[in-house]
Amino acid sequence: MALLLILVLFGAVIWFFYRSTKASEQNKLWAGMAKESAHQIGTPLSSLVGWTTLLKDTDVDPSYIAEMEKDIVRLQTITERFSKIGSIPTLSEMDIVDQTDKAVHYISSRSSKLVVFDVDLPSQPIMVKLNEQLYAWVIENLIKNGIDAMKGKGAIKVYLRADAHKVFITVTDTGKGIPKNQWNQVFTPGFTTKKRGWGGLGLSLAHRIIRDYHKGTIRVSESKKDKGTTFEIMINRLK
Repeated sequence: MALLLILVLFGAVIWFFYRSTKASEQNKLWAGMAKESAHQIGTPLSSLVGWTTLLKDTDVDPSYIAEMEKDIVRLQTITERFSKIGSIPTLSEMDIVDQTDKAVHYISSRSSKLVVFDVDLPSQPIMVKLNEQLYAWVIENLIKNGIDAMKGKGAIKVYLRADAHKVFITVTDTGKGIPKNQWNQVFTPGFTTKKRGWGGLGLSLAHRIIRDYHKGTIRVSESKKDKGTTFEIMINRLK
């Protein structure tokens, strides 16, 4: 009996080691692919910067060039985000109200008029430890996935509230919803609810950014068929 118990324990240790090693290899592969993607994007991005500079000497409407420059800056930001995957990001004391507002504004200004945005943020600053770029990516990803789930038409609500210790940010869409038995699965790499517009690598990466880097949580807090889905982010508030 004792020998059997030892064998079972030994097998469990081997299985755990195998799972941990496999996960570590997947993480390294993921980080490597992200860094390589950032490197590959860098060259054509530099060319775009050069072309917009040349366009300023032509008769092209300056407002068009200004919008192009904004999107180029955005691409540079995205490239930087990808290059940081697998590295430990720097967190700084920031006003999460302001950072949330900026992220939502960027997406809303580039979304169809068929998507109505309802943004409810406190009027006073709330300080937390954030990586500005990674946090913005999470908010943008939740909103873009929500728009996809609504097939480009509906309402997105972003709501932020806080108590003495924590900050809660919710992003709600009016899409087709996610079955309750898939609420946790949507954060698994590669999992997708194609018919409902949710999933893929985006939510898995968002989960990692909030949980591992910001020591917070992200979850599906509510979802109803043909009514919509609410994602909730929790981040610790600075005292």
